[in-house]
Amino acid sequence: MSTVAATRSKTYDIVYIAVFAVIMAICSWISIPAAVPFTLQTFGVFIAVGILGGKRGTLSVLVFILLGAIGVPVFAGFSGGIGVLAGTTGGYIIGFLFSALVMWAMEKLPGKKAVMQIVSMIVGLIVCYAFGTAWFMIVYSRANGAVGLATVLGWCVIPFIIPDIIKIVLAYGLSRKLRKFVA
Repeated sequence: MSTVAATRSKTYDIVYIAVFAVIMAICSWISIPAAVPFTLQTFGVFIAVGILGGKRGTLSVLVFILLGAIGVPVFAGFSGGIGVLAGTTGGYIIGFLFSALVMWAMEKLPGKKAVMQIVSMIVGLIVCYAFGTAWFMIVYSRANGAVGLATVLGWCVIPFIIPDIIKIVLAYGLSRKLRKFVA
């Protein structure tokens, strides 16, 4: 690969990573308020990794989180700042990164590529749920007193399972169609 082609490839990578960080921000702004806001952020994570692949998709999630951490209002409710990440829902946002890392790690597993992509999204979602729920319990308990796992699951996970499955199906379908357009 020539120097010009390598530079062009890196430039495209940077642009794709930035575009998908913006897509995740837009997905986070589409929000229904709740204890944990119902947004399309997980859809943004799934589509980023599904279309860009593990490395670039994970980097786009990291850029999204870092933008929010420095105060750019990319999170649900047009919020941003380290306070959001330190709050009760911050664990789910940080969990997006772990989801992307899991999906990236699972790219190389044997098996039918389509099946593994769906399985990686499901496992990534479970990782996000686990990390975010543990974080929520810790932060909420410090501020309000002890809360049980069943209660937190009822607030933060169970209401989101069916919508998140729908997001996985849509992200899988879109990523299969659009991945061929991303070099």
